[in-house]
Amino acid sequence: MTIWPKGFTLDSWKYVLDRPDLWRSFGVTAIATIVGTVLSLLITALLAYPLTKKEFTIGKVVMLAAVITMVFKAPLIPYFLTMKNIGLYDNPLVLVIPHILTAYNLIIMRTFFLEFPSELEEAAVVEGAGYFRLLFNIVLPLSKAVLATLGLFYAVTIWNQFQHPLMFIQNPDWYPLQIKIRQFITSDNELQIVGNMSQLNYSARTLRAVTIVFAIVPILMIYPYLQKYFTKGAMLGSVKG
Repeated sequence: MTIWPKGFTLDSWKYVLDRPDLWRSFGVTAIATIVGTVLSLLITALLAYPLTKKEFTIGKVVMLAAVITMVFKAPLIPYFLTMKNIGLYDNPLVLVIPHILTAYNLIIMRTFFLEFPSELEEAAVVEGAGYFRLLFNIVLPLSKAVLATLGLFYAVTIWNQFQHPLMFIQNPDWYPLQIKIRQFITSDNELQIVGNMSQLNYSARTLRAVTIVFAIVPILMIYPYLQKYFTKGAMLGSVKG
């Protein structure tokens, strides 16, 4: 045993990358992550922005309801039955809809919007801008820090989700990447066959390692591009409540 591998080979990567079922699951997860992140940021912004306005009279009630969801979680069985009754059982939309809004991210974005310079909004209002125009043309373009931060939060949550697809997805064609990887690394039959083929340059252990790295790399590639916004967005959204 040495630190530097002897007989370095990429055969295990070739084996994994040649699996069409793995790429299908990768596509399902990628689409769910992209669509879910965009929708989540949109819904969070549309709810957080009105909560910063005094004229939104039920704002305190909405914030209280959001905080309650952070403290009290729905019991598993009622949650499962509710999701099934609204048609999300064995439906790929279950990979997106349950994650579309979280109270923690809502609070961060609301706090960020509270620190937005009111002079800019007042000047736009004088020019005849309404709330939607204020949000989409002025506030959001100047909120890249918090959007990048929450976008990363939402993307990582959707990409790494395991419990929801395990509970609700039955059709193998809709398995996300995490379920497919679990199925692969716990499938003793396939890995045993691989391990018994001595002429191959990989083993069951290397295949397990490759599939895990395969699922981690996409998120690791995204983070460096968002790093400059990440700390700023998290700090600005956490100073005031």
